[in-house]
Amino acid sequence: QRARSHTVNTTTSSFAENFSTTSSSLAYDREFLRTLPGLLIVAEIVLGLLVWTLIAGTEYFRVPAFGWVMFVAVFYWVLTVFFLIIYITMTYTRIPQVPWTTVGLCFNGSAFILYLSAAVVDATSVSPERDSHNFNSWAASSFFAFLVTICYAGNTYFSFIAWRSRTIQ
Repeated sequence: QRARSHTVNTTTSSFAENFSTTSSSLAYDREFLRTLPGLLIVAEIVLGLLVWTLIAGTEYFRVPAFGWVMFVAVFYWVLTVFFLIIYITMTYTRIPQVPWTTVGLCFNGSAFILYLSAAVVDATSVSPERDSHNFNSWAASSFFAFLVTICYAGNTYFSFIAWRSRTIQ
């Protein structure tokens, strides 16, 4: 029995030592924001913020299609900020069980497809009305939605290249 408790204590203390040394040194990748995928993520965040704030500042509830645009814009804006934090802090290196290249490809691919549909819905729902404030905001949000779509298409391409090189190995 005595040997058992000694084994448990040794395991617990080595776990505590490993946990404290790994969690105290948080990695930060400054160079990520200088890469093309990093710049595209920053552009997605900035332009995506413009898309949903331009719509949210109007009476968008009068046109039901803008609800879809708002959902896509806010949903992917939050997830893109989340992924930016994961990439900058290099959290993906601490969780090797997750296939990050596949997750990135699925995320960027779905963002591209859904943002393309939202941009088309946004553009086709813009109509001139008496209040030019809504028209101008909706037209601008449509323009920025297409720019965000292009950014997600670029990141989908880079994610595909990373995924393909990972699966070939």
